[in-house]
Amino acid sequence: MIRQVLRMGDPLLFQKSLPVEKFATPELEALLQDMRDTMAHLNGAGLAAPQIGVLLRVVIFGVHANPRYPDVEEVPDTVLINPVLTPLSGDMEEGWEGCLSVPGMRGWVARHLKLKYSGYDEHGKRFVREVSGFHARVVQHECDHLDGILYPMRIKDFTRFGFNEALFPGQPLGAED
Repeated sequence: MIRQVLRMGDPLLFQKSLPVEKFATPELEALLQDMRDTMAHLNGAGLAAPQIGVLLRVVIFGVHANPRYPDVEEVPDTVLINPVLTPLSGDMEEGWEGCLSVPGMRGWVARHLKLKYSGYDEHGKRFVREVSGFHARVVQHECDHLDGILYPMRIKDFTRFGFNEALFPGQPLGAED
């Protein structure tokens, strides 16, 4: 089921989410299906449970080859539950970000270039990945939602934050989030 995505300003988006304690339950599967449906409907790159009003430490993400986003590397479809992120260096990379909870806007955000993340899939199987670049950016963005952080809270230079049509006149933009 496609769910409404909360927008910046909703108090739920600023709360810390709780860990998932039971895996492979009908409730978790229903949540994940709603998240997948919502993300696909909105053409998002990722979605965190708090964005649909569920304060659990659950994110999904995935980006595939698309002619609208020729410079974006593929990111595998992933369910990440109770994530732990560990930067692998102090190297940061700046880039444009958007968010389904901050529609129609973009901001210039610094993120760790390389990181390791671990967590659980929907069946409770633990996994670990080391990633860099866009994949690392997507994971950090989505996991920020679990701690009540929206990307505008990470912007240092507000001359690089604004509405898409003002920042990039006449340009089609990629998916939010």
